[in-house]
Order: sequence, then structure tokens, then C-alpha cells
Amino acid sequence: MAHSLKILFFLFSTLSIIPLSHQLEQHPLDSLTAKEFIRVQAIVNQSHPTSTTNLTFQYIGLNEPDKQAVLSWLQNHPTTTPPPRQAFVVARINHQTHELIIDLSRDDIVSDRIHHGFGYPSLTFQEQIDADQLVSNHAPFLAALNKRGLKAEKVVCGSFTVGWFGETKQNGRVVKIMCYYLDGTVNLYMRPIEAITVTVDLEAMKIIHFQDRLVVPVPKAAGTDYRESKQKPPFGPELKGITVVQPDGPSFTIDGSRVRWANWDFHLTFDARVGPIVSLASIYDTEKQEFRRVMYRGFEWYYRTFFDAGEYGYGLCAVPLEPLRDCPANAVYMGAFVAAQNGMPIEMPNVFCIFERNAGDVMWRHTETMIPPDLITEVRPDMSLVVRMVSTVGNYDYINDWEFKQIGSIKVTVGLTGLLEVRGSKYTHKDQIDEEVYGTLLAENTLGAYHDHFITYHLDLDVDGESNSFVKSKLETVKVTDQTSPRKSYWKVVSETAKTESDAKIKLGPDSAELLVVNPNKRTNMGNFVGYRLIPGSVASPLMTNDDYPQIRAAFTEYNVWVTPYNKSEKWAGGVYTDQSRGDDTLATWTSRNRRIENKDIVLWYTLGFHHVPYQEDFPLMPTISTGFELRPANFFEYNPVLKVKGPNNVRWPNCSVSSSGLN
Repeated sequence: MAHSLKILFFLFSTLSIIPLSHQLEQHPLDSLTAKEFIRVQAIVNQSHPTSTTNLTFQYIGLNEPDKQAVLSWLQNHPTTTPPPRQAFVVARINHQTHELIIDLSRDDIVSDRIHHGFGYPSLTFQEQIDADQLVSNHAPFLAALNKRGLKAEKVVCGSFTVGWFGETKQNGRVVKIMCYYLDGTVNLYMRPIEAITVTVDLEAMKIIHFQDRLVVPVPKAAGTDYRESKQKPPFGPELKGITVVQPDGPSFTIDGSRVRWANWDFHLTFDARVGPIVSLASIYDTEKQEFRRVMYRGFEWYYRTFFDAGEYGYGLCAVPLEPLRDCPANAVYMGAFVAAQNGMPIEMPNVFCIFERNAGDVMWRHTETMIPPDLITEVRPDMSLVVRMVSTVGNYDYINDWEFKQIGSIKVTVGLTGLLEVRGSKYTHKDQIDEEVYGTLLAENTLGAYHDHFITYHLDLDVDGESNSFVKSKLETVKVTDQTSPRKSYWKVVSETAKTESDAKIKLGPDSAELLVVNPNKRTNMGNFVGYRLIPGSVASPLMTNDDYPQIRAAFTEYNVWVTPYNKSEKWAGGVYTDQSRGDDTLATWTSRNRRIENKDIVLWYTLGFHHVPYQEDFPLMPTISTGFELRPANFFEYNPVLKVKGPNNVRWPNCSVSSSGLN
């Protein structure tokens, strides 16, 4: 045909099938290798021959061994063999969803269970591409473009999940196709083609519904292109170069998936669904001359209006990091593997960067002026190790950092940037708006919709061992009612140890609170329970009603903090199958059993969020806004663990000298 539509697909062109390579000794929590992906594919294909079977792989990942098996292996390594390597596979076989566990040590299928409940597995890149291509030859769609005076070759389309809004019957595996217009910009999300609805059945791979409701102006292309090469004067002031130099090389080492830096030792892997997974994080205690465990496993499960982790794959949407742009010059990069729709391994290069950070911050300091004539000043610079991944899920880019600090803290940050999801509108000025449009007029015919972001973190803390408790403390004001003090009030700490899951659910708000995971079986010399505390970042709670269907699906966002007993199957807060899910297999439903959590192996779930009201500064692209949380030692050490830490021995200020009046 004379016309051609560009098809919007996420990152597929950046991936490549890779050859087999030599595999060193594996850690039980290592991600699957390319060779293992191929073995999984062969085993499943042999069990379900493709000549007679409609077979697609929706997800392939490590079926992690039982926690106690991993810990036992670590304790006795290298004299014992690691637990058997297994893969967890979600496949569509003859239009049914199969959960398979494959034992790679025996090359056979351990279990093959058909999922009969609500919800469908995450989408693959290939089926999204195939669905998008259907509109290029669909006559009603081409007529709708012609009616709007749009060129078909300038149209790009993408697949979007449909959610669940109270339907009693399942819709089948369907997506909505949304299209955008280029013609003068690459910022396609700022030029939506409104009021055209295309529904595609992914199983039959055909259009099952089309509707063209009305014509809404397509926003203009002018001023939307964000590429540096397309910007025109005037420009902002140019900054002079800043160089990051480590003349002696990095202070961290990477051995396979094991990362060691300063007093930290942890395991880093990748999963197609959740992205980075930090495991077995331990910190060296110089007083006790041993590594002490802090966190067994930690990762995030992302939710927005779309359930990005479960519907699209948060890790699957990870992008190759740009040296000197995404990460500083001293960064080291690591790649990862995912499975294509046919099960073959695909390489994702530079999916992680790891670097040491010295941002000029102070770890600790003191200047003593009370001992004249001496002036004593001691300062230690704040050095940290950062693990970074960026995931681009459609229009938004998410910058994910796990930062390890010498004081024993793990600081987790997520930054939101990229492009807003906008709606085309008839309005060209705010004064024309005489109705509630649920958005901000950012430019002519362009509304930035109000929306939420919620990110839930799965934090399996093992504070100095597996048996932990959750302690929540309130800071309460006490009025002085007698004459014992001239003061009128003071404050005290009132602590409570959560005994069951319902005791641990917390909605954070303006009231001050201390949230700790402690080991009730370990005490410091002063008698305090050793622990780690959660220091929250920005707090947001859902604004939807509890009976609204998206909120039913995402009921795990109702509280900022949940605590559950460790259960290997309770891995993803939104459940295994989130596409068109109905909220019957989520963190919120698991905790309804109200299990005991005191002095148990527990998992802390923390949800942070944003209520995003767009502003014109978010157009045509959005500067990064960040939030996060910190896991910080709380009576874990006997005293400041970095009292004896020395600063880097090669801090240099080239081309400058220091005088009493400052820098010259």
C-alpha cells in the first residue's frame, strides 16, 4: 500500500539474541543464563510440540530456591552443592495460561498448572507489535485519519491494557490501540489522536471493535521536540566541565553477581518483571569482626493507572544506560537477559550501572571550640555506592537507585521523568474552560491529566538473622499537670510490637512515628534490641474510593506499610496475573488471614507515591522529580560504625589552592 504506519514498540530494537558463553560457578540466586533460557525453551517445546500447539512464553525467570536452602548453602559453601536450578515459566498454550516449574538439573517439568482464575499474564513485545500493525490495513481507521487530514505514514500506535471496571465476564486477552501523530516532532505523546477506539483480541490477533466518536484537534507539533539538536537560541548559560576521576580505580569489586564495596557485600540480579533485585545484603561490623545480615531480598513492584510491572514488565522495559549521561564517568556496567516470545534469550546491554558517589556531602563532622587554644575539626566525606537502572514504560522514564552508605544505610530512590500522558482538547486558553477537565491546560489543545504513581517495595529484611519483629513507635505529647516542673509539656516515645498482620498496617500521615524491624533475640551491650528503621520519603495515599475498580485491584496501596510472614509464593504485591485482574490475589488479600508476625521471618512492604498535578514546566517533557526511603541502623551497632573510617586518600583539587579566606 502507498501509506505506512510506524508501529510503537518498547525497546525491542535495542535487544539482540546472544550466543552461548561459558558459565562460571552459579550462585543459587543468579538470574537465568542464556544457555538456561534455551534449555527452558527446548523442554517446554518438547512437552508441547509447536507443530500442534499455539505456544508463547509470557515470562521466564528464576524459580528461586527455598530461603532456608539458600542460607544453608551459604553457611556451608563451598563444601556443599547449591540447591537445584529451577525456572518459573508462564506460557500461553492453546489459549490457556500455564504455570510451569522446570528443573534444569534434570531437564524436566516438575509441575504444569493451568491458571483458571481472573487475570492474564504480562504482554510480550511481539504481540504488542503484531496488534499495533493491524490498524495499518484497517479501512475504517484509515478513513478516520483521512477525515482528520492526517498522513498515515506519520502515525504511530501502541498497545494499552484495558483494566477491569466491574465486568462479570472476562473480556479475553484484549488491548486498546492508541495512536499519535508525528509530523514535525518525535514527541509523539504530546500529539494524541483522540476519540478513535480500536480493540484487538490478542489470541485471534484481529480487530474486534472500532469506533470513531468525534473529531478533536490534534495538538500542534511546534515546541514539543525535546532533542538537543532541534533546540534553537536563546540557550541557557553553559556550565564548565566537571570531571570525576578515580586514578586508583574503583573501590568496589564485582564477582559474577556479587558486589563488594567498603563494608557492604550484596548480590545483584535482574528480573524481567521487577527489574533490579538486591539480595543477601550484609554489612561488616569492625567491632565484631564479622559480616552481619541486613536484607535477604529487596525489589520493587510498580503500580500506576496501569500495573506496569505486571502488565508490561518493569524489568522488560529497562533501557541501555547512556555513559556520561545516565551514569558518571567512573561507572561500571552490567547486562542482563530476558526471554523473547518464542523463549529464546535476548541480551539487554548496560541495564545496570554501578558507581561510587562523592557529591560533596558530609558523612559526619564536628568542630570543637571549647578547648582553647586548640581548634579541633574532624570531617568525613559521605561516600556511597549506587546501583542504577532506568525503565521506560511508554511515556514515562523511571530512574531507580539503590544506594549503599558506609554508615550502614540503604537509601532507595525513584525518579520520575519523561513525557506526560496528555489528552487532546478543543481548548486553547484556560479562560475557555467552563467544565471540570481533570487536568491542566499545558499548551493549545493539550491537557495534562491528573494522575497518581504508586511504587511498592518488597523488603525481606533479615536483621542479624531471620527471626524479626516489627515495632511501631509514636511520639506523644505529655502535659505537665502538677508542679514537679516549670515546663508545661514534654514528649515521649510509646512503642508497640505488632503481633499480627493487622497490627502492622500503617497509613502514614502528619503524626511522627518511628518504624523499626528488630531482632528480639539479639541485644546490644546496653540492652537494646538490634534493628533497622524505615525512614519514609514523600507520603501519598489513594484518593479513589475503596469500591472503585482500579482501587480494588490496587488495594495494596491503601496502607503505606504492611508486614507479612515470609512466604515464597507472595512475591509480587499485585499478584501473578495483573492484566484485567480483580484484586483477588494481592498483598491486601494475603494479609486478610491476619497471620502472626512477632519474632518470625517477616517481609516489610513499603508503598511510596505521588499525586501528580501537571504544570506547564512539565511540557513538552518533565524534569525529574524524586522520592524514596531509607533503611537505617537502629541500635544495630554498639557505636558509630564509621568512627574509624578514613576518607579517600586521593581527594584532589586540580588547578586551585586553599587559603584561610577560601578557594583561590
